[in-house]
This record gives sequence, structure tokens and C-alpha cells, in this order.
Amino acid sequence: MKIKKDIIKSLATHDKDVGSTVVQIGLLSQKIEKLSGHFKKFKKDKHSTVGLTKSVNQRKRLLTYLSRNDPKAYEVIIKKLNLRK
Repeated sequence: MKIKKDIIKSLATHDKDVGSTVVQIGLLSQKIEKLSGHFKKFKKDKHSTVGLTKSVNQRKRLLTYLSRNDPKAYEVIIKKLNLRK
């Protein structure tokens, strides 16, 4: 798994970009991946499922926003992070 700096660097649109929609989607994807791995080991951890659900919903909202406002960036991020289809 990549660390945050690597994800930010690979998805940023310019050097000082740390909070754009694309970067936020990348960071949430990393968090979701990490939590999914955690649940394979600790199936009964119900408290963390709340965090996972919130992260998935937040990423979904950001992807919807990006698809409406910047369809080209949406296609790029979907392919880069292997999301959907």
C-alpha cells in the first residue's frame, strides 16, 4: 500500500495540491482498502464498520461531484484507482 505522500504526489494537479477532489478520492480509497483488509482479520469489529461506511459514502459523493463538474478527471481517476467497471 502506498503512503499518503505518494498518493498525493501521483494524483495532484500541481505541486501544492493536497485537497482537491481527486486527491481526496485517492486518500479515501486507500483508507477503504486498509479497512477492508482489517475486516478480513477482525470480522466482529462493528465499530470500524461505521468508519468504513462513512468513507465509502464520502467517496461516492465526491465521485458524483467530479463526474458532473469534470468528466475528464473522473474518467482518469476511475482508471487510475481501478474503481467500478
